Amino acid sequence: MTVIDEMGKASAKAQNLPAPITSASRMQTNRHVLYILMDHDVKGSGKGAVIGFLKVGYKKLFVLDRHGAHNEVEPLCVLDFYIHESLQRHGYGKELFQHMLQSERVEPHQLAVDRPSEKLLCFLRKHYNLKETISQVNNFVIFEGFFANQHAPVRKLLPKRPEEEIKPYSLTDRECAHHLLNGEPGGPAAQRRRTSSLTRSDNTSH
Repeated sequence: MTVIDEMGKASAKAQNLPAPITSASRMQTNRHVLYILMDHDVKGSGKGAVIGFLKVGYKKLFVLDRHGAHNEVEPLCVLDFYIHESLQRHGYGKELFQHMLQSERVEPHQLAVDRPSEKLLCFLRKHYNLKETISQVNNFVIFEGFFANQHAPVRKLLPKRPEEEIKPYSLTDRECAHHLLNGEPGGPAAQRRRTSSLTRSDNTSH
Protein backbone atom coordinates (compact mmCIF):
# COMPACT_ATOMS: atom_id res chain seq x y z
CA MET A 1 0.00 0.00 0.00
CA THR A 2 1.39 3.42 -0.97
CA VAL A 3 1.54 6.58 1.11
CA ILE A 4 -1.24 7.99 -1.07
CA ASP A 5 -3.47 5.04 -0.16
CA GLU A 6 -2.74 5.56 3.53
CA MET A 7 -3.58 9.25 3.29
CA GLY A 8 -6.78 8.48 1.43
CA LYS A 9 -7.83 6.08 4.18
CA ALA A 10 -7.05 8.64 6.88
CA SER A 11 -9.05 11.30 5.05
CA ALA A 12 -12.04 8.98 4.63
CA LYS A 13 -11.96 8.11 8.33
CA ALA A 14 -11.79 11.77 9.33
CA GLN A 15 -14.81 12.55 7.12
CA ASN A 16 -16.76 9.44 8.17
CA LEU A 17 -16.86 8.21 4.58
CA PRO A 18 -17.64 4.53 3.94
CA ALA A 19 -14.59 4.16 1.68
CA PRO A 20 -11.56 6.21 0.59
CA ILE A 21 -12.06 8.51 -2.39
CA THR A 22 -8.33 9.02 -2.95
CA SER A 23 -5.93 6.23 -3.85
CA ALA A 24 -2.88 5.68 -6.02
CA SER A 25 -4.84 3.54 -8.47
CA ARG A 26 -7.53 6.19 -8.90
CA MET A 27 -4.93 8.87 -9.47
CA GLN A 28 -3.49 6.80 -12.32
CA THR A 29 -6.82 6.56 -14.12
CA ASN A 30 -8.09 10.14 -13.95
CA ARG A 31 -6.89 13.68 -14.50
CA HIS A 32 -7.08 14.83 -10.93
CA VAL A 33 -4.14 16.68 -9.40
CA LEU A 34 -2.83 15.78 -5.97
CA TYR A 35 -0.96 18.38 -3.96
CA ILE A 36 1.06 16.81 -1.15
CA LEU A 37 2.53 18.75 1.75
CA MET A 38 5.61 17.21 3.36
CA ASP A 39 8.00 17.98 6.16
CA HIS A 40 11.54 16.89 5.32
CA ASP A 41 12.94 17.88 8.70
CA VAL A 42 11.45 15.01 10.70
CA LYS A 43 14.34 13.41 12.51
CA GLY A 44 14.88 9.72 12.02
CA SER A 45 12.43 9.33 9.19
CA GLY A 46 15.00 9.56 6.42
CA LYS A 47 12.36 10.51 3.90
CA GLY A 48 10.29 13.10 5.73
CA ALA A 49 6.68 12.97 6.85
CA VAL A 50 3.45 13.73 5.03
CA ILE A 51 1.52 16.60 6.59
CA GLY A 52 -1.52 16.45 4.33
CA PHE A 53 -2.86 16.54 0.80
CA LEU A 54 -5.36 18.33 -1.42
CA LYS A 55 -6.95 16.73 -4.47
CA VAL A 56 -8.54 18.85 -7.18
CA GLY A 57 -9.82 18.28 -10.69
CA TYR A 58 -12.11 19.67 -13.37
CA LYS A 59 -15.58 18.13 -13.52
CA LYS A 60 -18.52 18.73 -15.81
CA LEU A 61 -21.43 19.79 -13.60
CA PHE A 62 -24.96 21.11 -13.86
CA VAL A 63 -25.38 23.75 -11.17
CA LEU A 64 -28.17 26.10 -10.19
CA ASP A 65 -27.74 29.86 -9.97
CA ARG A 66 -29.62 32.16 -7.60
CA HIS A 67 -32.59 32.22 -9.98
CA GLY A 68 -32.86 28.44 -10.12
CA ALA A 69 -31.59 28.20 -13.68
CA HIS A 70 -29.44 25.22 -14.64
CA ASN A 71 -25.94 25.97 -15.90
CA GLU A 72 -23.54 23.51 -17.50
CA VAL A 73 -20.04 24.30 -16.30
CA GLU A 74 -16.71 22.58 -15.80
CA PRO A 75 -15.16 24.23 -12.74
CA LEU A 76 -12.11 23.25 -10.78
CA CYS A 77 -13.43 21.13 -7.93
CA VAL A 78 -12.03 20.44 -4.48
CA LEU A 79 -12.38 16.66 -4.22
CA ASP A 80 -10.48 15.69 -1.08
CA PHE A 81 -8.58 17.70 1.54
CA TYR A 82 -6.84 16.33 4.59
CA ILE A 83 -4.30 17.54 7.15
CA HIS A 84 -3.10 15.07 9.76
CA GLU A 85 -5.02 15.54 12.99
CA SER A 86 -1.87 16.21 15.04
CA LEU A 87 -0.89 19.07 12.71
CA GLN A 88 -4.18 20.87 12.27
CA ARG A 89 -4.54 24.51 13.37
CA HIS A 90 -0.91 25.23 12.52
CA GLY A 91 -1.52 26.96 9.22
CA TYR A 92 -0.59 23.99 7.02
CA GLY A 93 -4.02 23.70 5.44
CA LYS A 94 -3.97 27.37 4.46
CA GLU A 95 -0.47 27.02 3.02
CA LEU A 96 -1.49 24.00 0.96
CA PHE A 97 -4.76 25.50 -0.24
CA GLN A 98 -3.13 28.80 -1.14
CA HIS A 99 -0.45 27.05 -3.16
CA MET A 100 -3.14 25.21 -5.09
CA LEU A 101 -5.00 28.45 -5.86
CA GLN A 102 -1.83 30.06 -7.17
CA SER A 103 -0.78 27.02 -9.19
CA GLU A 104 -4.21 26.55 -10.75
CA ARG A 105 -4.73 30.31 -11.21
CA VAL A 106 -8.21 30.27 -9.75
CA GLU A 107 -10.05 32.38 -7.18
CA PRO A 108 -11.65 30.68 -4.14
CA HIS A 109 -15.20 31.67 -5.15
CA GLN A 110 -14.74 29.97 -8.53
CA LEU A 111 -14.33 26.54 -6.95
CA ALA A 112 -16.96 23.85 -6.54
CA VAL A 113 -16.49 21.69 -3.46
CA ASP A 114 -17.54 18.05 -3.37
CA ARG A 115 -19.38 17.07 -0.18
CA PRO A 116 -17.53 19.50 2.11
CA SER A 117 -17.37 18.65 5.79
CA GLU A 118 -18.38 21.26 8.34
CA LYS A 119 -14.70 21.64 9.16
CA LEU A 120 -13.88 22.47 5.53
CA LEU A 121 -16.76 24.94 5.30
CA CYS A 122 -15.43 26.67 8.43
CA PHE A 123 -11.95 26.72 6.87
CA LEU A 124 -13.23 28.39 3.70
CA ARG A 125 -15.30 30.85 5.69
CA LYS A 126 -12.40 31.79 7.95
CA HIS A 127 -9.64 32.14 5.38
CA TYR A 128 -11.51 33.12 2.21
CA ASN A 129 -14.71 34.72 3.50
CA LEU A 130 -16.82 32.17 1.61
CA LYS A 131 -20.00 32.37 3.66
CA GLU A 132 -22.99 32.40 1.32
CA THR A 133 -23.63 29.19 -0.57
CA ILE A 134 -25.91 28.64 -3.56
CA SER A 135 -28.05 25.59 -2.88
CA GLN A 136 -27.60 22.64 -5.22
CA VAL A 137 -29.35 19.33 -5.72
CA ASN A 138 -26.09 17.39 -6.10
CA ASN A 139 -23.29 16.85 -3.60
CA PHE A 140 -21.35 19.92 -4.69
CA VAL A 141 -21.31 23.28 -2.96
CA ILE A 142 -20.68 26.57 -4.75
CA PHE A 143 -20.47 30.00 -3.22
CA GLU A 144 -21.75 33.48 -3.88
CA GLY A 145 -19.62 34.96 -6.65
CA PHE A 146 -19.35 31.72 -8.64
CA PHE A 147 -21.34 33.33 -11.46
CA ALA A 148 -20.02 36.87 -10.92
CA ASN A 149 -19.84 38.88 -14.16
CA GLN A 150 -20.94 35.77 -16.02
CA HIS A 151 -17.44 34.44 -15.79
CA ALA A 152 -18.09 31.15 -14.09
CA PRO A 153 -14.98 28.95 -14.27
CA VAL A 154 -16.01 27.06 -17.40
CA ARG A 155 -13.39 25.03 -19.19
CA LYS A 156 -13.93 23.46 -22.57
CA LEU A 157 -13.52 19.72 -22.70
CA LEU A 158 -10.19 18.75 -24.22
CA PRO A 159 -9.47 15.63 -26.25
CA LYS A 160 -8.23 12.86 -24.02
CA ARG A 161 -4.49 12.57 -24.12
CA PRO A 162 -2.76 9.26 -24.75
CA GLU A 163 -2.48 7.34 -21.49
CA GLU A 164 1.30 7.58 -21.40
CA GLU A 165 1.14 11.38 -21.42
CA ILE A 166 -1.19 11.73 -18.44
CA LYS A 167 0.69 13.13 -15.47
CA PRO A 168 -1.83 13.22 -12.62
CA TYR A 169 0.40 14.27 -9.77
CA SER A 170 1.48 17.70 -8.66
CA LEU A 171 3.40 18.89 -5.64
CA THR A 172 3.43 21.75 -3.21
CA ASP A 173 6.41 23.85 -2.23
CA ARG A 174 7.35 21.22 0.33
CA GLU A 175 8.97 18.74 -1.99
CA CYS A 176 7.36 15.32 -2.22
CA ALA A 177 10.14 12.88 -3.01
CA HIS A 178 9.72 10.08 -5.51
CA HIS A 179 9.47 7.46 -2.76
CA LEU A 180 5.78 8.31 -2.55
CA LEU A 181 5.38 6.36 -5.77
CA ASN A 182 7.14 3.17 -4.77
CA GLY A 183 10.55 4.79 -4.88
CA GLU A 184 10.64 5.23 -8.63
CA PRO A 185 12.62 8.36 -9.57
CA GLY A 186 10.82 8.64 -12.89
CA GLY A 187 7.30 8.27 -11.53
CA PRO A 188 4.48 10.75 -12.20
CA ALA A 189 5.25 12.70 -9.05
CA ALA A 190 8.70 13.52 -10.30
CA GLN A 191 7.30 14.54 -13.66
CA ARG A 192 4.93 17.17 -12.24
CA ARG A 193 7.02 18.47 -9.35
CA ARG A 194 6.66 22.11 -8.32
CA THR A 195 9.11 22.52 -5.51
CA SER A 196 11.22 25.02 -3.61
CA SER A 197 11.83 23.19 -0.36
CA LEU A 198 10.40 24.80 2.75
CA THR A 199 10.84 23.87 6.37
CA ARG A 200 8.29 22.91 8.97
CA SER A 201 9.09 26.04 10.91
CA ASP A 202 6.97 28.03 8.46
CA ASN A 203 3.77 28.90 10.33
CA THR A 204 1.21 28.08 7.72
CA SER A 205 -4.91 24.81 9.06
CA HIS A 206 -7.32 22.73 7.96
